[in-house]
Amino acid sequence: MLANGPLPTLPDKLPNVGTTIFTVMSALATQTGALNLSQGFPSFPADPALLALVTEAMAQNHNQYAPMPGVPDLREAIATKVQADYGVAYHPADEITVTSGATEALSVAISTVVQANGAGGGPDEVIVFEPAYDSYVPAIELNGGVPVYVSLAPPHYAIDWDAVRAKITPRTRLIMVNTPHNPTGRVWTRDDVDQLAAIVEAHNLLVISDEVYEHIVFDRQVGAGRQHHSLMTHPILRERTFVCGSFGKTFHVTGWKIGYCLAPKALTAAFRKIHQFVTFSVPTPMQYALARYLQQPEHYQSLSAFYERKRDTFLDAIAGSPFRYIPTEGTFFQTLAYGHLTDEPDTELAIRLTHEIGVASIPLSVFYHDRRDYRMLRFCFAKDDAMLREAGSRLKAWSNSLV
Repeated sequence: MLANGPLPTLPDKLPNVGTTIFTVMSALATQTGALNLSQGFPSFPADPALLALVTEAMAQNHNQYAPMPGVPDLREAIATKVQADYGVAYHPADEITVTSGATEALSVAISTVVQANGAGGGPDEVIVFEPAYDSYVPAIELNGGVPVYVSLAPPHYAIDWDAVRAKITPRTRLIMVNTPHNPTGRVWTRDDVDQLAAIVEAHNLLVISDEVYEHIVFDRQVGAGRQHHSLMTHPILRERTFVCGSFGKTFHVTGWKIGYCLAPKALTAAFRKIHQFVTFSVPTPMQYALARYLQQPEHYQSLSAFYERKRDTFLDAIAGSPFRYIPTEGTFFQTLAYGHLTDEPDTELAIRLTHEIGVASIPLSVFYHDRRDYRMLRFCFAKDDAMLREAGSRLKAWSNSLV
């Protein structure tokens, strides 16, 4: 017989965290029938050839647990791809782990490094550039770490490396990197990579690099040779960095939740100790399909041009509006500034526009720890062209009504 009385009180391990803004805005878009340019997922289908490879893999009975580090065929395909793209060799057996999306890779990497009572005599500190993707800080705090923020400001979101150096203390253990950057679309320069490497070497730090948008970089001709500078391409950073990638973002299959982590052998061994007790392995037939699909690099090599056309379709649709913006350098997100039109807080405006004109977005303030509000909204243009034109038309009509 159970004793009477209240249930045990649960500890609140994340007292400052509620439901993510992505869930809130997508739910609101569904509720109102709005065009959902908030959450970062495509509205168009994946390549039928990739889907056919999954069906084929299932028919070949690849339906049981995959090996914990990932299907060997896929790890070998990733190694081949990385060597071809960046000229960097990762051993498929010891340095590549397939994960349940990049979010798991990021979370496990943070768990691998961060301690509540670290070598500095207290909780490990982690440098976080903000605006920051919303999974970083909760993972740091769940592992007893302390986020230390370096805030970047519009319109260019350039990094003040002297400010970064000023944030380093004896407790600093890790630096979080995201390039191309969500939500701003900024792409790191080679100087950024060199500056980071100098800091990491001087202070004996580790790095986690979120590179899920690696193949979505724009304006290569007008951008003075702009390209994605993976941290693995720097010899100092190669030995100290967990590089996290995503097939979901690259191949329009975000619902598969398949990513990967590249790291030197010792880091990977520590990473896998945790990964094996988080998800153990990820869906087997999808891994076999992706291994086959990667044999044709054009599937991802055309991605930048594909999304640049999407970006330009959206920007053409709002051309002539009073919104202020710089065309995004990478990712499939475009930010628009509206502070000269209204002083309405960005979260309130994002909700109101979803209700009133049927276009859902993400307010940029949610990516800052102090919710600083630059009056910016983020729009995802990984949508079909008709949706982008209609959303742009509605936004243009609304903004023009304010001037």
